[in-house]
Amino acid sequence: MKIKTVATTSEYNLTPTMEDYLEAIYTLSQEKRAVRVKDIANRLGVKMPTVTSMLKTLSDKGMIDHEKYEYLELTGKGSHIGSQIDHRHQLLKSFLIDILQINHDQADEDACKMEHAVSPTTLERIVEFMEFIENCPRSGSDWLDLFNEYRRHEMPREKCLEKMKDFVDKYGAKIRAMEREK
Repeated sequence: MKIKTVATTSEYNLTPTMEDYLEAIYTLSQEKRAVRVKDIANRLGVKMPTVTSMLKTLSDKGMIDHEKYEYLELTGKGSHIGSQIDHRHQLLKSFLIDILQINHDQADEDACKMEHAVSPTTLERIVEFMEFIENCPRSGSDWLDLFNEYRRHEMPREKCLEKMKDFVDKYGAKIRAMEREK
């Protein structure tokens, strides 16, 4: 699985709250044919006047098309940014659940907080680490050195297999030596 990272949304001068709204609108638009103010308020746990105020801001930034009392939709730019934010959220949540073994609800909450604070460089490194773990499972004490090599050169699967076999041989010998000492 090759995971692509996302560009920063800072070039659009979006606050974390604006990003939360765009992500909510994006995910709602994936679930429903029409997104309404009430849907966004329910998703984010805020009051409808708060949503209406933010929709004006997002409309002024060219992120959504919205007429008062009507359905709303993301513009091309808004949809692109919303999908990036959602992708970033899903990557971080996956890392927390799959790698760090955090429970789903906590991981979702933490990913939401992290998605606004993590730099593109850090996110890229997390993605590379996830790819490394998937492609080159634990294979000895030089594992983090292997990760750095993998990150720089996208280490071929054969080399990972070779390292894992070396690891098994070394630890097999170590186990046999410990068993003889009993």
